Amino acid sequence: MPIDSIPFPRTPALWHFAALSGLEACVRGSLISVMPLVVRDAMGSTVGSSKAYFIVGLISMVWGLLVPWFTRAVPRRWMYTGGAVLYLLGMSLAFLGTPLTVTLSLMANAMATATIFVCFNAYVLDYVERENLGRSQSLQMVFSATPWAVGPILGVWLHSLWRPAPFLMAGTFAVALVGLFWYLRLGNGKEITRAQSQSINPLAYLGRFFAQPRLIAGWSFAVIRSTGWWVYVVYLPYFCIEQGLGKNVGGTALSISNAVLFLAPALLKFARRSSVRISVRRAFALCGSLFLLASLVAPWPWLTVLALMFASTMLVTLDVIGGLPFLMSVKPSERTEMSAIYSSFRDVSSVVTPGMAWAVLAVAPTAAIFTATAGLMGLAFTVAGKLHPRLGTPRPSRGGA
Repeated sequence: MPIDSIPFPRTPALWHFAALSGLEACVRGSLISVMPLVVRDAMGSTVGSSKAYFIVGLISMVWGLLVPWFTRAVPRRWMYTGGAVLYLLGMSLAFLGTPLTVTLSLMANAMATATIFVCFNAYVLDYVERENLGRSQSLQMVFSATPWAVGPILGVWLHSLWRPAPFLMAGTFAVALVGLFWYLRLGNGKEITRAQSQSINPLAYLGRFFAQPRLIAGWSFAVIRSTGWWVYVVYLPYFCIEQGLGKNVGGTALSISNAVLFLAPALLKFARRSSVRISVRRAFALCGSLFLLASLVAPWPWLTVLALMFASTMLVTLDVIGGLPFLMSVKPSERTEMSAIYSSFRDVSSVVTPGMAWAVLAVAPTAAIFTATAGLMGLAFTVAGKLHPRLGTPRPSRGGA
């Protein structure tokens, strides 16, 4: 059957974007607990793993900032597809298990995540009305809940049975992601006409970003939230291995924590009872306190695991509401560029986290990384206090009754 004769939705609905988000979660969730173990086995130590993650983070950060430039030269639909292909490349390299191939695998996966994230957010900003952004975010969380809840523990279990198994499973999901994307025919999104003389310097829009404090604040929340997840996903399993709890505890804890994603709509509804500022500050305060507690009870490792599992529920809450200050401030003419800026939080956190861990491990044990993370949460709590008090609350009608 010719592809043009296949029925498809002309205007994508919110659940279409949620389905794409869910399939990408299947790809990433299958490997999220496997890759730290593969990296540590290849590098031989927690410090060696931190070095590898740090180097890859620097490279992927540069790549993420260049994605908008590539979308001007390469149609967005092909950039999105290319991101999925990078996932497949990363999986192929990972199960070879050498330090070089594992490092290259991390790099390919990081570049894939950045590419798809930039393109996906640009599509969302093209097709989803501003007032529906919060609903779209929570719906994406619901569709992603099962992959994130099942993927980590399933991936680790499959890896223990046969090393290539989780990579083959993730590769199947990556192929399905490409298939759904092309079925939806999102094309290149809604193009905004611009002056022909405008520069296409990929770094030219950074000045516009730094001129908008609310964008900076929203981006910093994403960086710190992502750093918290990095510590939970990578350094909690390393802590468990060092304390003799085994390789499976980290993946199991992550799967249990990610089940909270099923509550994303309820979390959004609860957050909207107050302003975004109050909700974000409350989540960062609780999360930081629990990370600090985790470091204090490190002599009793199971208590550390429990404290960080509770902290992760606050990270899920921030996944639901933490991006709203940024998304609500983006101008239509800057969708692709600001999506790239926002997506850089993943790459910046992928540099900050191993860099912070590398420095901490030079003078202290792994548990001290949890203390440093608590400090970052406290910084986010302070910055969130400068948000507009009515941000995210319904606006009064400007018309008649």
